[in-house]
This record gives sequence, structure tokens and C-alpha cells, in this order.
Amino acid sequence: MGGSSLRPRLFYFNTGFFTQKQVRRIVELAGYDLTLGKPGSDDLIAVWGKSPTSGRGEKVGDLTGANVVHVEDAFLRSIRPGRDGEPPIGLTIDHQRPYFDASGPSDLETLLATSAFDDTAQMDRARLAMARIKDLSLSKYNDFDLDAPLPDPGYVLVIDQTKGDASITYGGADASSFKEMLAWAQEDHPGAKIVIKTHPETQGGHRAGHFSEADLGPNINLLSTPVPPYPLMEGARAVYTVSSGMGFEAILAGHKPVVFGQPFYAGWGLTDDRQPIDRRRRKLTRAQLFAGAMIEYPKWYDPYRDQLCALEDVLSTLEARARAHREDKRGYVALGMKPWKRKPLTEFFGPMQFAKSREAVPQGSDELVWASSPLRAESRPQSFNLEDGFLRSKGLGADLIAPLSLVRDQTGIYYDATGPSDLESLIAASVDLPDHARQRTEALRRTIIRKGLSKYNLDRDMPKIEAGGREIILVPGQVADDASIRFGTTEVTDNAALLSRVRADFPDAYLIYKPHPDVEAGLRDGKIDASEADQIAQDADPIALIAEVSRVATMTSLLGFEALLRDTPVRCYGQPFYAGWGLTDDRVAMPKRRTARPDLTALLYASLIAYPRYFDPITKTACPPEIVLDRLASGDMPKPGALNRLTAKLQGIFAGYAHLWRR
Repeated sequence: MGGSSLRPRLFYFNTGFFTQKQVRRIVELAGYDLTLGKPGSDDLIAVWGKSPTSGRGEKVGDLTGANVVHVEDAFLRSIRPGRDGEPPIGLTIDHQRPYFDASGPSDLETLLATSAFDDTAQMDRARLAMARIKDLSLSKYNDFDLDAPLPDPGYVLVIDQTKGDASITYGGADASSFKEMLAWAQEDHPGAKIVIKTHPETQGGHRAGHFSEADLGPNINLLSTPVPPYPLMEGARAVYTVSSGMGFEAILAGHKPVVFGQPFYAGWGLTDDRQPIDRRRRKLTRAQLFAGAMIEYPKWYDPYRDQLCALEDVLSTLEARARAHREDKRGYVALGMKPWKRKPLTEFFGPMQFAKSREAVPQGSDELVWASSPLRAESRPQSFNLEDGFLRSKGLGADLIAPLSLVRDQTGIYYDATGPSDLESLIAASVDLPDHARQRTEALRRTIIRKGLSKYNLDRDMPKIEAGGREIILVPGQVADDASIRFGTTEVTDNAALLSRVRADFPDAYLIYKPHPDVEAGLRDGKIDASEADQIAQDADPIALIAEVSRVATMTSLLGFEALLRDTPVRCYGQPFYAGWGLTDDRVAMPKRRTARPDLTALLYASLIAYPRYFDPITKTACPPEIVLDRLASGDMPKPGALNRLTAKLQGIFAGYAHLWRR
């Protein structure tokens, strides 16, 4: 097509394909060359659905004989609507007509009518993705509060749409269809409470809906606040729609919605169709409908790797971004933060204020406090303790390398065993981990092991070990005044005591003592006379060491967690977050709160996915942990600037005065 190029030329006649960079990029990645000019008969013309500008392209197509390609948002789009300026994370590209145009078959309808949908792996994948979407309550738009109040269960849910929506007109409906729908909802469920759910664009003030206060009555209420869709569906006894995408979500939620238009999901035996489509005679299962509409049909986009991707990657992206949006939308006041932390925190959490004392924090503000600070967050709903995550950076925090993961804990902090933390609650809850979460966690774990990743990911050598057949035990040193020692040990409380205790417990073992990298760099205290060790692994690769030992013996070091992740036995002489759950050899009494018995996958899910937040240093946005693994493994991230290096070097020189700059 279009001369010698193997890629079809795709001409466009509306500015959206030029100004919306992400839309343009997805189309290009899908295999098209977007271009301006006059198309030939063997070229293609792109139009946006049935938008007001689509007629231009269709008219040019009629004049030139070029075929029209219909581009639209995919069924999972973004956090906020496009009219708020947020680009889509996926597109549908249809060579017949937009998927919502019921006047004839679209590529999606053809796919649903003809695809075998008999591949077991694909159907399993569809079921897992459906469950994940429902568990996370992901929707086309995701600007809602997961804890938003919902009506008491037992209501009939009626879904409104915006006036002028093309899916109404081209779905065989009009404004009267909404009045008919409400009347039938009342007729079918006499005396029942009716809840009318408004569209997100109506809630945002962009476009009016079909229902207003004038339509309300004693048993009819308007729900105009942003709420999560799947809990809303769960409380409904029935769902009524004209052609809304929420009708598709109702199917995924287990309903058989009553449909008054002719949307793409109607006519396959999963809806109560009040306006049947005669040509759609096939019966599909929910998983088959989902596989066609969500896995095979759309072009999904990975904004971090700048490539097309699978649906599962999109779910991870939306999960990370929706979480960040919900947690950070009120903004923060960061309390007592050192100057070097301010830019990384602002990038991670968005614009924030900084205050030196709690008295300076405005009443009612969300407050961030570094957990080891004397100003540690109070136990109140709007106060959060902050700490590095467990996959932190390529380089030391003491070298002022900004973190790629942080934890934000409202209850306590993970290393403080004297009280509960959000992580403890997440670990306890992970006992009933769903299959989709287990599979994702196991894949994440395999990647960490394969790429040899750890908290700091320093480039270190592997020392030669000559144990002479003796059992090899790795004893990781820690920073002397580390908060996890102060709040997570009761008997063995320093590196020298740890080494002596391990020697007493394993008199014939070959002990390798690994100093903490901050201590090796001269940035923190913790150096000891390690003469009881058989070998001191100075500046050694800790992950390579784990692979060579039979066990790790630690107070509260994260190396114990990294060993556990790699199936290396761990003996704990302290109370780290990963101990006390039945997965470690615990030598001291554990907090009585830790009664749950998760397996390793459950512990890893809570610790690496559910608890931390992750930040991509390239796109400067919230991201899933999988992206951070890629960045850490490749080193594809900005390098510290000259000022950062100078400040870190001065910090090393004046390490004795570390309290002046440390958190």
C-alpha cells in the first residue's frame, strides 16, 4: 500500500491525531504510517469513531476510494476522562466501523462471531484478568474512591450516559430510550429502590446526562459521586443500561443486564436484550466475550517501555497509577524533610508543602514524616510514616541516590516490631491471595532471581570461598543505630553480639561476615572486629553470596528477606517484618500479632506489590514493580548530578556528623 512501504499509509483530517502524541504513538506502533496529504485508493484514512470531525475523513474516503479506519478509546482508558486531558492507554482500530456502530458488523463483532475461543490457555488468561479487574475495581475511568459510600444493597441500578454520545445514536437508541429504561426498571421491580448512576463526564461537569433531579422520586435516587463500579454492581439486584460500557462491566460482575440499545456486548446470550440484533446468534461465555473484547481486539500501550503490550501489563499500569492518584489527590505536607529529599519526594508524590514542625502543618492536611525521624507520624487518619521500599535503587541511600520505591504506612512502619504496621495487616490478609495475584508474584520473584536484583543493586565482586566442606553461613552486618535494630531486637542487638551468637550456635560452620554497604562506604557506624568470622566479605555481591551459603543468620537485615525470596533458610535473632509467620527459623519471641501462616508467595505479594509504591525515573510517573525491575537491571535511569555527587562525598568525609543530614 502507498508505494514501496510495507506499512500502510494512514491519512488523517482532524487535529487530534497530530496533537495527541500518545494516540499517534499507539497507531504507529500498531503498524500504520500516519501522514497528511491526499490519499490514493490503496491508502487508508483514520477517523475518530463517529466524532464531529469523522465526517471529513469519510467524505475524503468517498472521493478517493480510500478505505476508512475507525479509531476509538479501548475499554480501559485512563484515570480521568479524556476531556480532562489524560491520554488513553489503549485504542481500538477497526477497519469496518466503530465497535459501537450496530448498523453492521465491526471487526469486533466479526471476531466475537467467528473466533473459536477454545484455547484453554487463553480462556484461563481471560478468567484471571476478569478476576483481577473485579478485585481491583478497574474501569474505563478510574477517578473514584475505593472507600466511597454506596447505597444499601438491594437496589436496581440504572446507568445514565451523556447526551450526544455516539454509542447511543449508532447503537439504535435515542433520548427516549432512557425514559423507557427507567419506566421498565420500575415496572420490573415494583417498590424497589432505583439508583441512577451518572457518567464520569457528567460528574466532572463536561457533558450533561439524560437524567436530572426532575426524574427523581420517592424510590429513585441519583448517584452522582464517583464510586467503584464492581462494589456498586455487587449491591445491585438488577442492572439496566442503554449502551454504556458499564453494561459490559455488569456482565463481568455476574449480572445479565437489561439492555435497551445495541452495544457490542449485546446479542451473545449474556444480556436481556429489549432490542435484539438478529445477525448475532452465537452464544458466548463471559470469558469468551472478555477474550475477544479485551485481549484480542484492542491495541494496548505500555507507556514505560513505549511499546504495545498485553492486557495484563495495562492492568498493572492502571493499578499503580490509580493507587497513586487516590492516595495523593489531597496533597501532602512533608514534615521535617532534609533539603536533598524534597525534589525526589515531590516527583514521587506530586506537589507538596514542607514544614519544619508539626505546629506548622495546616489543620486537616495529609502529613508525611520519615519513619525514623523524631517527628514520626502520629497515630491519626491523615498522618503517614515514610520509608524506603525493598527494591530501592541502583546505589545507596546514604549516597543520596533517590529511591524508586517508598512505603507509606498509616499504622506504624514495617521494621518496628513493637507495634502493628500496614505491612503486617497486608501479610495476614495475603493468606487468601487470589490466583491472579499469585501468578503475578511468582513471575516477579522469578525476574528478581534471574536478574540478581536486591535493595541497592551495587556492582560488587564475588569473593572466593574455601570452606573445606563445612556448612557456610552468611552473617550480614547492619548499621549500628539502624531503626530496625532499635525497634526489632530484644536480645541480640549489635553486629558483634550477632556474630558471637551465630558462632556459639554453629561452632563448626564457616561464617562469612558481610558488612553493611553504608558501613563499608564510611557513611554510617557499624564497623566491628569480626575475628570470629572465617571470612569477611568486604565489598562483595550479597546476592551472589546467598547462592553459595546454606543459610543466612541475621538480626533484622533485609538480606534475610532476599535470602528467603531465593529459598535459602533464614535464622532470625530479631523480629524483622518477614519473621514470625512460620517461614523463618526464629530464635527470639515474635510479636503475638503474627498468627497468620502465609506461604512465601503471599509474603512476597504483600511486601513487594501491595505495600510499596514505585516510581519510574524515566516517565516520572507511578509505575508497577515490574518496571522498576527493568530499570534496575538495565541501569536505564538518570545518573546523579555533580551536586549530588559532591554532597554525598562531603557526607562521607563528615560521617561523624551524620545526624545533621540523615533522616
